[in-house]
Amino acid sequence: MKLISNKALREFAALYPDAGTPLQDFRRLIEAGSYASFAQLKATFASVDKVGDRYVFNIGGNKYRLVCTIAFQAGLVWVKAVLTHSEYDKGAWK
Repeated sequence: MKLISNKALREFAALYPDAGTPLQDFRRLIEAGSYASFAQLKATFASVDKVGDRYVFNIGGNKYRLVCTIAFQAGLVWVKAVLTHSEYDKGAWK
C-alpha cells in the first residue's frame, strides 16, 4: 500500500514525541502490506474500526488516533487526521 501523507505523521510526532515510534511502525506495516478488504486490514491491525468512509487506527496503546481513507483496489491510504484521544472524542474530524 502507498501511504499519503507521511508528512502528517512526522509533524504529529514532532508535537508528541512518544507517538513517533508507533506511527512509524504503522507506516512500515501499511506500506509492506497488500490489503484487498477491511477484513484483511483488520487481520493485521486488530484495533482498526470503520467509521463511515474512514478507518480509525488506535496508535500508541490507545493514546492516539489515526484517521485514514483507504482505496483498497488502488492500494492507497490517505492520512486525514492524527489526533490525541481527547481530540478524537470531540468529533471534529468527522
